[in-house]
Amino acid sequence: MIPILARTRRGMAAARRGSGAPVVLVPTMGALHDGHRALLRRAHEISMPNGSVVVSVFVNPLQFGTGEDLGRYPRNLGDDLAICAEEQVTVVFAPGAAQMYPREQLITVDPGPVGQVLEGASRPGFFTGVLTVVLKLFQLVQPQVAVFGEKDAQQLALVRRMAGDLDLGVEVVSVPTVRDPDGLAVSSRNSYLSAAERHAALALPRALRAGREAQEAGPEAVLKAAGAVLDEAATAASLLTDYLSLADPDTFTPVAAGYAGEALLLAAVKVGGTRLIDNVQLVLGGGG
Repeated sequence: MIPILARTRRGMAAARRGSGAPVVLVPTMGALHDGHRALLRRAHEISMPNGSVVVSVFVNPLQFGTGEDLGRYPRNLGDDLAICAEEQVTVVFAPGAAQMYPREQLITVDPGPVGQVLEGASRPGFFTGVLTVVLKLFQLVQPQVAVFGEKDAQQLALVRRMAGDLDLGVEVVSVPTVRDPDGLAVSSRNSYLSAAERHAALALPRALRAGREAQEAGPEAVLKAAGAVLDEAATAASLLTDYLSLADPDTFTPVAAGYAGEALLLAAVKVGGTRLIDNVQLVLGGGG
């Protein structure tokens, strides 16, 4: 299937009028990889038998802070279109910044307290930019369903909360994190890593595995096990830990000592000039 390419709001509206229901949206910033393919395949399943899959490709300047990688973020629309064709996408919406933000964006989405911690604390304004562009995409595409990856767990939770709190009428579906054979979660930013940096970055999934293996012993044991792996990597390689948190999956605040039940172990690290995030779902203390 060759997808329709819409580069403007008007083009997207015209393509939307010809789309079967349900319309399933997969928002991306392009540079599509195997993780995105998993999202597209799930979207195709949901759209069957008569629906449509819309993939947005837009590197959103509103979610990049000063000194971040907006300018060098990988962009290759031709490759993205080829992947979308292979994955039976109906429409690719690839607007420029002037289409998404035809004038200064004075009204934005406040992510609330969940958006102020972890990624929100490390990247001020990030979730305001993410939620604002997702809300705009929901309005322009008018999907019934939207599909997001679980690697960006905090983002996923905030999009779900926004969809519910603002009565958007969009069902938000998640897809598990896709990993390369060496355990590193697939990410467009992995392309920045040299061979040595990628080797160092493997401490991130190793730390999460170590934490998961300690989950029955409780929160303190999880953080100790995961932290030891990251500390060792920081000594042996050019890896810096931004945060390591064992958090409530709803509030993203740290769980209390002795807590038993569902939790997320989340970490962000910097390897060379590349920042990577990952997480794993746990059930602490045999609870849940």
